[in-house]
Amino acid sequence: MTSTPHSPPPLRPPSPLPLRLRLAPRAGGPRAIDGAWWPRSYDLPAELPGLLAGVPATWGRIASVVVSGAVWSPAPDRMVADGRMVRLRRSLTATAAHTVVLLAPGHGRWDLLVVPPDTTEEAAKPIMERATGTESVAVAAASRATSRARS
Repeated sequence: MTSTPHSPPPLRPPSPLPLRLRLAPRAGGPRAIDGAWWPRSYDLPAELPGLLAGVPATWGRIASVVVSGAVWSPAPDRMVADGRMVRLRRSLTATAAHTVVLLAPGHGRWDLLVVPPDTTEEAAKPIMERATGTESVAVAAASRATSRARS
């Protein structure tokens, strides 16, 4: 009787890390910041699919994303993220370094504060809480908070 060698079970890829996204409540009218996102890197092709998979379905189909050209790593003008083609645009404005803008035709625009990836968890948590609190947070104030957290 011959026996076949027992092969180990196939390796499963590691489970993806949880999305670090906090959204502001929709009640209370328009806001300067709709939420806060704490990516793990500035590698847009690696980070964007997780972000788009985590935004509410009520936001509609995100067709375009605007990021800082000075901060995020180079990426193509278009990419497939969360099973959809997304147009990527870069901005060089002062506030763009600290925000990502998601655009869904017919649904709206959402501005998310970007907490720098190298921010410690201790510093990131209150930044995300302030950005999504019940009071409106101006981009400039949130940007100053992220700059201080990095130092």
